[in-house]
Amino acid sequence: MDRTRTEEFKLEGGKVLDKIKDLIHQGNIRRIILKTEEGKTLIEIPLTVGLVGAALLPILAAVGALAAVVTRMVILVEKTE
Repeated sequence: MDRTRTEEFKLEGGKVLDKIKDLIHQGNIRRIILKTEEGKTLIEIPLTVGLVGAALLPILAAVGALAAVVTRMVILVEKTE
């Protein structure tokens, strides 16, 4: 049985997109949740094994748009081990 572990990162808006790309390339991510510092969920990104390339473009565009508006965000990452 897979074990799920969560990690949390607090980043400035400009660094969020790079961090998301890095996390996706790690490959063991089940879900990414972007929240405000106050805890309000902005977007949940479920990641599947086959999600690569062009399928990620709309997700990355949405993250980039959020990062431009919100100065600080919390990234909550669910990983499988």
